Amino acid sequence: MTELIWTPATELATLIRKREVSPVEIVDAVLDRLEQVNPAINAFVTVTAEQAREQAAQAAQQVMNTPAEDLKPLHGLPITVKDLTETAGVRTTYGHPAMTDYIAEEDGIAWSRLKAAGAILIGKTTTPEFGLTGICESKLTGITNNPWDTGRTSGGSSGGAAASLAAGIGPLAWGSDGGGSIRVPAACCGVVGHKASSGRIPFSQAGEYSLGVDVEGPLARTVGDTALLLSITAGPHLADPTSLPADRDLIATLQALAAGAQVSLGGKRIAFATGFGARTAEDDVLSVVRAAATVFVDGLGAAVDGVEIELPDTEDYFADFFGPQYALIVDEMAEWGVEASTLWPFVLECAERGRAATAVDLTRTMTATRGKIAAAFSAVFADHDLLITPTLLTPAIQHPSASDDPIAQAGGVLHMLTEPPSHAGLPAVTVNCGFTNAGLPVGLQIIGPYHADGAVLEAAAAFQSATDWHTRHPTF
Repeated sequence: MTELIWTPATELATLIRKREVSPVEIVDAVLDRLEQVNPAINAFVTVTAEQAREQAAQAAQQVMNTPAEDLKPLHGLPITVKDLTETAGVRTTYGHPAMTDYIAEEDGIAWSRLKAAGAILIGKTTTPEFGLTGICESKLTGITNNPWDTGRTSGGSSGGAAASLAAGIGPLAWGSDGGGSIRVPAACCGVVGHKASSGRIPFSQAGEYSLGVDVEGPLARTVGDTALLLSITAGPHLADPTSLPADRDLIATLQALAAGAQVSLGGKRIAFATGFGARTAEDDVLSVVRAAATVFVDGLGAAVDGVEIELPDTEDYFADFFGPQYALIVDEMAEWGVEASTLWPFVLECAERGRAATAVDLTRTMTATRGKIAAAFSAVFADHDLLITPTLLTPAIQHPSASDDPIAQAGGVLHMLTEPPSHAGLPAVTVNCGFTNAGLPVGLQIIGPYHADGAVLEAAAAFQSATDWHTRHPTF
């Protein structure tokens, strides 16, 4: 059972097809692990154990009655889904007490594709209220702890997804990312998290038009598993007019990565930035990331050049861009009878800043300021194939001390290097590239030019093939 909880999904799929392991064994192992370690990390809002076991039994029977080549790509594989993605028949709380009993009638687009591919839902993972903050703490579920050090944050807002993976609760997780909400927790917890190009995965909220920043996406412990999830969820959908057309070359690349294809980076030019502008990562992070950069040169044959990238102030930009959206959420909550006092002061402050902004202010932020961000990255990619940076300025921070507003105490430090690529619409992935002297994982962010999801994941896969950081697991 212990071996099963750390086995990649791609390998489990092969074992299922060979009838060497049953979906029942896999799901039982994951649920047993959840029962053992979740009390220490608090990564779940809802656990769907009974439903998962029933579906695993059905999947096992189908294996016996179906040719291996006809089984679906995720047949019998367990997965967790962040509690911002709607799941028909299973509650979606959005991390807020007012939504405790909300059950969607329809699945989100990405989850419907994963479910149709044979995935089995283990449970819904924790998120801060409406995914609005960079640490995983809500008044509904409390604090989600980091498996490497339970006194530290798991990151946000897909904190439950990343913590569950790092703790061995399933090989696959589904999250979302608006400014780092997949990559930040993945880096904090030492797993893989991919923020796809804007439009690559259709926006799931029916009736809402995407601004091209918020995306859903995969988390896993290996790049191969990450590629597998993206290969299933990528592609256009009529409900999202901003979704990208089908890309056969990308799907072929993703399927090859999921099958374990070896990748050569020989001849690639990679830019390396220690931060953006004056924001440079701490020394204990930089020493690990610099060592990772040498792997691309000495082990993988790429050329790595140091670059400096000047960008608009990330904190000001965040407040100017997201403030009006925060105000909209606060107003919607008021319509549902939710008192403003139940929301974090940080959220209310952002909302008030959004209310004070004029239409001209918002237009300037979404066009001119956002254009400066895109132009800065385009200048790098004019003569480089990829850009690597630390994912975070600091390792996972300690939980903010008890206060009326722990979110404000945590500050915006965690998203400083992940926010800009999101607003440029670029693909970016984080992989574990080593540990600090205190034993905390360090994330390496690999950013690509527009729509280069395949190249980003190929580089991440090559790095994992040359290192063993991703094979290390926390102990409790």
